[in-house]
Amino acid sequence: MRVLGVDPGLTRCGVAVVDGGTGRKVTCVAVDTVRTPVDADLASRLLAVSDFVESWLDLHKPDVVAVERVFSQYNVQTAMGTAQAGGVVAVAAARRGLKVEFHTPSEVKAAVTGSGRADKAQVTAMVMRLLSLQERPGTADAADALALAICHIWRAPMRARLAEAEQRAAELARVHKARLAQARKAGGASR
Repeated sequence: MRVLGVDPGLTRCGVAVVDGGTGRKVTCVAVDTVRTPVDADLASRLLAVSDFVESWLDLHKPDVVAVERVFSQYNVQTAMGTAQAGGVVAVAAARRGLKVEFHTPSEVKAAVTGSGRADKAQVTAMVMRLLSLQERPGTADAADALALAICHIWRAPMRARLAEAEQRAAELARVHKARLAQARKAGGASR
């Protein structure tokens, strides 16, 4: 499975491509950070993020896109910019028919470090170790994008099994309700 991980942001947007192998084996394909000038207008900044992500989607052809979910931030303006950047990434992926999965920061930290409260240094250190990187990714945003991709690779099979189990349970419940209704109907008819 090839995953494009994106840590969305307007000033810095981390982007990474990671391949998942058998078991928990992961390999870094590419990693970078999109930077946009703070003094540029919002539309231009979003376009720059979109153009970069679209070029990576075309170049690296991921199977799925994993984006960090905006959870909560004290600065509303920053949260809005982050959400908008994540939105243009989702649109770019949807245009190509790619599934987009959102992961919370604590989910990503827990998957990669074992603790949902890990700091950026711990996430970067574990990403480097897991991917056997000799040098740090350029920015913390790039490291977070790698972590998002790894998180998705490791959690996607579990999510798929859970969704399958939920579907089976719903089907069993539907069949059971139908049988009960049929039994009540047959019991009422025999009186």
